[in-house]
Amino acid sequence: MVKQSWKKALKGMGVGAFLFFFIKGLVWLAIFFGLAQFVGC
Repeated sequence: MVKQSWKKALKGMGVGAFLFFFIKGLVWLAIFFGLAQFVGC
């Protein structure tokens, strides 16, 4: 039931929204890794 709702949500959002969230996640990862290195040095 949960997997079906996820599939419906993904189909409803479309490829554009998926790419948007994917890139947004990569940006946040880059920020966190950058902050970690900045604090570490």
